[in-house]
Amino acid sequence: MARKNYSEEFRRQAVDLYESTPGATLRGIAADLGVERATLARWVDLYGTDKKTTADGSTISSSSRPRRRETPTGAGPESPEARIARLEAENAQLRAEQAKLTTEREILRQAAKYFGRGDELVNRFQFVADHSTTSCLGWGVKRLCMLVDIERSSYYAWLKAAPARAERAEADAALAVRIRAVHDDDKTQGAPRITAELNDGADAGERVNHKRVARVMREHGIAGYRRRRKVRTTIPEPADQKVPDLLKRDFTADAPNQRYVGDITYLPLADGNNLYLATVIDCYSRRLAGWAVADHMRTELVEDALKAAELTRGSLAGSVFHSDHGSVYTSKDYANLCNALGVTQSMGAVGTSADNALAESFNATLKREVLQDHNSWPDEATCRREVFRWVTRYNTRRRHSWCRYHSPNTYETLYPATLPSAA
Repeated sequence: MARKNYSEEFRRQAVDLYESTPGATLRGIAADLGVERATLARWVDLYGTDKKTTADGSTISSSSRPRRRETPTGAGPESPEARIARLEAENAQLRAEQAKLTTEREILRQAAKYFGRGDELVNRFQFVADHSTTSCLGWGVKRLCMLVDIERSSYYAWLKAAPARAERAEADAALAVRIRAVHDDDKTQGAPRITAELNDGADAGERVNHKRVARVMREHGIAGYRRRRKVRTTIPEPADQKVPDLLKRDFTADAPNQRYVGDITYLPLADGNNLYLATVIDCYSRRLAGWAVADHMRTELVEDALKAAELTRGSLAGSVFHSDHGSVYTSKDYANLCNALGVTQSMGAVGTSADNALAESFNATLKREVLQDHNSWPDEATCRREVFRWVTRYNTRRRHSWCRYHSPNTYETLYPATLPSAA
């Protein structure tokens, strides 16, 4: 059954996904999210930023899209000569626009390779510097700065500071040689110990700051040994009441909205922090009925996921929710929420991941398909956006072997069961 109610957060995330996806269309994103195109269009009008990412990665204003030419009212019949003159003028204008767009596309095509290197703003400056003096096509500084969205005054300030930057880069390269010599002697050393080694016995003018050492080490790929982190998301806590295992590793159901499983998994970020995803998965169709993302593992996280499932289904009364013995699932607050929603709790044995294998498999699939060859997301915003797109597409578009290679939503439609109507 299609979802009827959408939270404001879901609507805003849907609009952000449409505006930030290169070359995305309203129809394609709406299909991914399982909503009507007209519905998504209304959300864009309500929450949109008037910025859209094109297929080549550039950003344009939605208001700059070409509009239909309005025919003046009250005008008399147009003579053949006037019509020819008007059409020739329009043709000349279109040719000029086409030439302009062709030139700008070529400029942006050559600029694209600059944007994937480290500091994007510096790379834009470098692109303008490289092409304003070497191009034979008349690409002036003004036009180049406009197309790569930088101020000319900022570009000229950057250009003026080039000698100072070159001097600092030379000094950093010399420091990197000294750092590598110390690091090669003991590869477990990090920035603090290497700084101490460099400053030991050095004159006042030769001493270096630990922040500069850390920066140079990052830039040259020098790092001390750091044990690979292990994030623990299941933290057992003694509960006031014993919760039995009602599933016994049988992750099937005769109809939707009868049995659910859920878990918390960490979403690693490049800066060493994590976001956390809580899930509520229907055993009948493998549909992700509810989910929530946060930067913590407090009880509110799993409560939000269960409330989202209740909003999706309309009611969870009479259903079973199975989880591990994490402290958030054994808390009194979560038990009270389950009682209020008419949900019966079920839990597997402590320390046995197989007792919640369906939820564990979902978590592994998400990370494998979204991260692919990467170990983490670059930042929180990217993580939230990519997870949002995958989990919504998982329900509406992703073919699941359990569902006879239909999507979970389609599977529930093809093999109907009685579901309560959403409020």
